[in-house]
Amino acid sequence: MFHRRYGLRTLLAAALLCLTATTAYAQSPRVIGYVMDSPAPLQLSAEKLDVVNFAFALVRPDGSVYLPDSVDPARLHAVVAKRADNPSLQIVLSIGGWGAGNFSEAAASEAARTRFIDSSVALMHQFKLDGLDIDWEYPTLGDADISHSPDDRHNFTVLLEQLRARLDKEGSQRHYLLTIAAAEGRAAEGLELPRIAQSLDWINLMTYDFYGSLTKTTGHHSGLSRSPLATPAGRTTVDAVKYFLDAGVPANKINVGVPFYGRTFGDVAPPNNGRFQKFSSEGGFISWRDIVHTRLNNPDWEQHWDENAQVPWLWNPKERRMVSYDDPRSLAIKVEYVKQQGLGGIMYWEQRQDDNEQLLDVLHKGLHSEQLK
Repeated sequence: MFHRRYGLRTLLAAALLCLTATTAYAQSPRVIGYVMDSPAPLQLSAEKLDVVNFAFALVRPDGSVYLPDSVDPARLHAVVAKRADNPSLQIVLSIGGWGAGNFSEAAASEAARTRFIDSSVALMHQFKLDGLDIDWEYPTLGDADISHSPDDRHNFTVLLEQLRARLDKEGSQRHYLLTIAAAEGRAAEGLELPRIAQSLDWINLMTYDFYGSLTKTTGHHSGLSRSPLATPAGRTTVDAVKYFLDAGVPANKINVGVPFYGRTFGDVAPPNNGRFQKFSSEGGFISWRDIVHTRLNNPDWEQHWDENAQVPWLWNPKERRMVSYDDPRSLAIKVEYVKQQGLGGIMYWEQRQDDNEQLLDVLHKGLHSEQLK
């Protein structure tokens, strides 16, 4: 029985709001895939995704957004044409990426924000897109040798709020998406959470690259949970999600990021089959496709599984090389984690690094299982 000081109309409105939120999530978690422009052939089964983020547009020093000469507009048009196979597929233009600068200048003044908003919305309409994704790595930080300022934190909030207002005005008969890519901890200190969440449809967490050239040891670059061998400062997907939840971001606005690639380490100390050991050279990245065709069936490479981190790794004792990556088994576990936590879905980087859509199939079937029945 409800308390008399609450009117029936108020309770009905609250119930309707809860029902709407529940219904929106019950539509099933989303699958979001980044597609980076490339002349290489693109295999993309549109019916397996909800959203495609096309990467990347860039920002000029005056704040305006543009497609660089390296991006062929025809390839963006080809991605948009995938709607013929999946009319509900949404195509979003991603702006930025690691090392992409001029965001600080673009957010710093009313005039620059206006140029950013006008030009990005113009590109959205030119290519008949469904929204914009801002990938500023990272506000207030200059780790990627980009311009930055302590004022970035608030200025980014204002930019997002003004961009959200413009998209709402542009979409009087529809809803245009506005999303960002982000990471936890120090990388998120330049974000006014949860205020910016009010302007965003969701946040794509870059829960990968936890270990690499900037870390002192090898490790799981996209581990779900913490391994006992990891240092307390070691990053995990669970910790990253908790950071954003604790900051007040709604669970259904958080997408877990997964890599379709591995991180490689060389000159690794042998204990624990190369896991959480010092290394002398960092070999960069290797696609899942190359892992499948050059590592998994190669007798020089041992396959291992971390029961705590819930991810695999490869070890080559002869060459003292280690590879951290995700595979179908680890992605299936992450899918269950997303559903159990009521999160928004899964984002992945990047489509061309898959092998015959093996990894995408795991995400599609796991997150859209109810639709397949």
